[in-house]
Amino acid sequence: MGQPLNIGIVGAGKISGAYLSTLEKLTSVRLTAVTDLDRGRAQAVAEQVGPQVGVVDSVADLVARDDVDAVLNLTIPAAHAEVALAALAAGKHVYGEKPLAANRKEAGAVLEAAATAGLRVGSAPDTVLGTGTQTARKAVDDGLIGRPVAATAFMTTAGHEKWHPDPDFYYQPGGGPLLDMGPYYLSALVHLLGPVVKVTGASSRPRTERVIGSGPRAGHTFPVEIDTHVTGVLEHADGALSTLVMSFDIKAARLPRIEVHGTEASLSVPDPNGFDGIVEIHRGDDWQLLPVSAGYRDGGRGVGLADLADALAADRPHRASAELAAHVLDVMLTLMDAAEQDRALPVTSTCERPAPVDGH
Repeated sequence: MGQPLNIGIVGAGKISGAYLSTLEKLTSVRLTAVTDLDRGRAQAVAEQVGPQVGVVDSVADLVARDDVDAVLNLTIPAAHAEVALAALAAGKHVYGEKPLAANRKEAGAVLEAAATAGLRVGSAPDTVLGTGTQTARKAVDDGLIGRPVAATAFMTTAGHEKWHPDPDFYYQPGGGPLLDMGPYYLSALVHLLGPVVKVTGASSRPRTERVIGSGPRAGHTFPVEIDTHVTGVLEHADGALSTLVMSFDIKAARLPRIEVHGTEASLSVPDPNGFDGIVEIHRGDDWQLLPVSAGYRDGGRGVGLADLADALAADRPHRASAELAAHVLDVMLTLMDAAEQDRALPVTSTCERPAPVDGH
């Protein structure tokens, strides 16, 4: 393999720590620059990594550097498209946190700019490239459950205000359980069953106010501006039906994260917000553990960026692609539209099912 891909980070907030712990273990990427609205946070990242990392004042300065080949975009969701477009205009590849963009128009602009420039764009989540989802996918691909006919996906919690000191944004437009956690579950479902062609759904807002449970604002009441319980049925291109529940309104549950059901067996899939986890199969007698057989082992946030770097060197498609992220975003927005309009709606976008990750 050739020289590592030089990376510049935009956004040195809390999530950057998870990426840094992974990047330091990778040989295919090398951090060379960082910027943040808070220069002190950028400086802290540079000091943690080493003297080879330059601290710059702006996105424009970072993307203009000769020692930056790709931008790792860790800004807030509202800025994802703006930063990606600036990087692409400067001739840099991009890998960003989820979601790819705030809406379909922005996502389309990013895809178009990348295609025009001949550059790569990747997007989290890359958790689905870990051993959990990929071992389950191999079981599906190997025919161990027969023909897939259905899946269930559940993300249930009482709400992020219980632990987050400033949870207001989770309950404003652009937030909510679907847009917050849906990318993990929907990306996993696309890996397992392929793209989605039609959705129907319903949503509700049981409470109009929430109370912060921790931090300096504990006890403070804030308004709920979006629906906080979303359920839907997704029709995949090959005919399988997935039932989805994303909720900030459930006190406790014993629901599985994801299950996939086929004509011959059922599969229990671990939390797609993690890289590993137990995969079990039920062929009619009892649940049996499946050994790890695929996926990036000991994965952490950033393996999708490493996969992009390796894909560039090998001239192959990268797995955590912008096309997948744009399709997932479209599925979520279409589900919200379907709930509001009280009818089934077609999903107009599609994507290739990403290549599986062989055992590493």
